[in-house]
Amino acid sequence: MASSPMTSSSQSPRPTRPNLAFRRLRGQRSPGEFAAAVRRAAREIDEQVSCDARYIGRVEAGEIRCPNYAYERVFLHMFPGRTLTDLGFVPRSAVRGRGARAFEEAPDPHTTSPMYAPHETDGAYEPYDTTYGTHEPNDRYDPHEIDDQNHEESDVQRRAFMSGGTATVAAASLGPIGLAFSGAAVAADRSVRRAGEAEAGALEEAVRKIRLLDDRHGADGLYRRASAPLRAAYALLDAGAARQATAERLHMGAGELAISVGWLAHDSGRFEDARSHYAEALATARVAGDPALEAHAFCNTSFLARDAGRPREAVRAAQAAQFAARPLGSARLLSLLSLREAGGWAGLADRRGCEQALTRAQALYGRGPCDADPEWMSFYGDAELAGLEAQCWSTLGDWSRAAHQARRATRLQDPHFTRNLALYTAELADDLARAGHPDEAAAAGLRVLDLLDEVQSSRVQTMLAGTARVLLPHRRASGVSDFLERHGALPRPA
Repeated sequence: MASSPMTSSSQSPRPTRPNLAFRRLRGQRSPGEFAAAVRRAAREIDEQVSCDARYIGRVEAGEIRCPNYAYERVFLHMFPGRTLTDLGFVPRSAVRGRGARAFEEAPDPHTTSPMYAPHETDGAYEPYDTTYGTHEPNDRYDPHEIDDQNHEESDVQRRAFMSGGTATVAAASLGPIGLAFSGAAVAADRSVRRAGEAEAGALEEAVRKIRLLDDRHGADGLYRRASAPLRAAYALLDAGAARQATAERLHMGAGELAISVGWLAHDSGRFEDARSHYAEALATARVAGDPALEAHAFCNTSFLARDAGRPREAVRAAQAAQFAARPLGSARLLSLLSLREAGGWAGLADRRGCEQALTRAQALYGRGPCDADPEWMSFYGDAELAGLEAQCWSTLGDWSRAAHQARRATRLQDPHFTRNLALYTAELADDLARAGHPDEAAAAGLRVLDLLDEVQSSRVQTMLAGTARVLLPHRRASGVSDFLERHGALPRPA
């Protein structure tokens, strides 16, 4: 990553192309009126952009080839159903990472990292809003200004590229997850300018530690603690690495950590935070040209979209993940991604599409594990297959089939992974309640309540709350009143 902004002398003289599509969308409104509409749209989705007439002019002139993630979210909110390409922007793959090299000239010799192509960014810490033209560091409307208070920067960007922060500081920041770098790598009196094998290894271990703790205890108590290691990971990327192999490990580790932290946000009900972290991971994958990381980011994005009530996005993200994953040679990975697609089809009430994806998932799973299976897929076994299928049938309203698969999942799950056991049992309780078996549902719900001392998961608690509402009319059934009483005594989230 560049240590300083590129100067105008390092810019390619290639002329810009006006963005006529975006100009047509503005219609009869003046640039100032349209900028005001952009700011209103941003407030509707709790985003912050400092859009003015000059920014609109730069977009229409073609100076901004691809907007940063904050603007992307706002524009797609303003024009639902359209893509960035529909709005006249260049795909991110054309301006970032290895894919950009087919579009651009040789890198500027004054930049410190080979990971970015020229024109990708005019500012050292803003890899998302890509432009032609020169950078004006003192322009308060310039989205490339290196300023922690710049409201045009999304939370993704602020986390991803921190000012300052040597590798030593970043390494020490991994401590909240219970990790430490050894020896001279973390000596407080040494200034490590480049990350090395020790830092890359500790980053990979941070990812494993978070996943293990999540499997056993759930996400709610971990999410805030995981923020510091994530910031540290991207500080390590910013510090750079002396060897290309180490740089690739750092990119993969940072991306996987962003996904893990995103999952903690996802599982604890912080959907917008999760979306931001997954987008961060996807950007890192694209920068590094890493299809495995890209498939993982799309996989989680699909799951989040399903949970957030965006089933069509869930289908598209799952299909994009499958496209990225096909060259990797992992049938188990493709099986999981087919299940993600099935969940999206279920959300669209497309039973045929869901059944086809489920059949494909089962066939791929039947091919067995192989060496190409990603490490992060260790959770995906017989129990998870049954649990995800149960969720599909539940979404389609086939409660009996959903309960059958959820019961299989609880029986197949390793009891050491308490969080998943609680999740599958909560799914079973809800499916039984809706299938008309209140006594069995209450018994399953009580088993989940017994696990809540060890598990902190907003997802599980939300499912239990839904089950309690369904069981309210059945208070007199065996065990139901006990379940409702215990559930009612649970502390409410702040």
